[in-house]
Amino acid sequence: MTAAVVAIAACIGGVVAAAGPDGTASAASGSPTPATAKVTRGRLSDSVALDGTLTYRARPDGAPHAVINRAGGTYTALPDVGDRIGCGAALYRVDDDPVLLLCGTVPGYRDLEEGDEGRDVRQLNRNLRRLGHDHAAGVRLRRDDDARFTWRTTAALRHLQRARGLGRSGQLDAADVVVLPRSVRVAAVRAPLGGAARPGATVAQATSDALEVQASLAGAQQGLVRRGARAQVTLPGNRPAAARVDRIGRVARTAEEDDPGAEATIPVFLRLDDPREARGLDAAPVGVEITTEGEEDALSVPVTALVGRPGGGFAVEVVRPGGGRASVAVRLGLFDATGGRVAVRGPLRAGDDVVVPAS
Repeated sequence: MTAAVVAIAACIGGVVAAAGPDGTASAASGSPTPATAKVTRGRLSDSVALDGTLTYRARPDGAPHAVINRAGGTYTALPDVGDRIGCGAALYRVDDDPVLLLCGTVPGYRDLEEGDEGRDVRQLNRNLRRLGHDHAAGVRLRRDDDARFTWRTTAALRHLQRARGLGRSGQLDAADVVVLPRSVRVAAVRAPLGGAARPGATVAQATSDALEVQASLAGAQQGLVRRGARAQVTLPGNRPAAARVDRIGRVARTAEEDDPGAEATIPVFLRLDDPREARGLDAAPVGVEITTEGEEDALSVPVTALVGRPGGGFAVEVVRPGGGRASVAVRLGLFDATGGRVAVRGPLRAGDDVVVPAS
């Protein structure tokens, strides 16, 4: 029996059916017509309810990306928190020269020039092609030649450099770029305007521009939630939004790192089906209900139809044809919190009418 059913049982424990040894008992005739609901057969789902927060997607563990400077000089222009910066655009300036954002997974670790080969060259060529600088320069960067810095790369790179106010050298200095996985939203600025720019220093922190929901699973809940599970997020204003579990953290953490007695939790991240529904709600608290398991062919009744039996257990009161009533003992299965129904096993059939409290 799930914790949710235990809670429901506590609420209805005072209502006891007069059931005989076989679990059924006829009700007195002539009683008023009761409110009823149907016994149904179909899918039921269990769920886990959590408190969550809207945040911007970044690293797999939820932390923002670090913007690491490679140039030396003075910071002469910095972004503002909330700025959106696309691939190929200037992130900040050192000695009034722009430092560009390139998108990829290989950090810039060396200067590149014609004749070089490698994964970082492939990354540069793909950026130039996606941004259209090869066509603008009158060349065509070939996909089958991505890992080589050719004369075509030189021409396309010169076009990018001219467009962004860099010297048209046709070579790429590692100090002129920062590599991050995608276009970014600036989450924090760590460097002071006018301060000394030193290689290896963190200039800013950045995330993607896509909103997601972050919540925490208790240790006992970790095995219940699966990647890809459907979920419903309740946004401020009690607005529902569909979501899906995108990833589950691997490292347990506590809210109070200095408190050894604090309960460790596992972070879980949910991707909204339509992030536009949460636009403008960064850092807002939300409710999360994640579907954890289900039964495809469950016989179920409303939870409000359950009554307690003498000695323990549960029953439902079935209205028979002609108006007679009988208390039928049932065993409880999966509880569907969203639908307010519970799976039951016992001498019931889909379509039977069971008594529920009058609304």
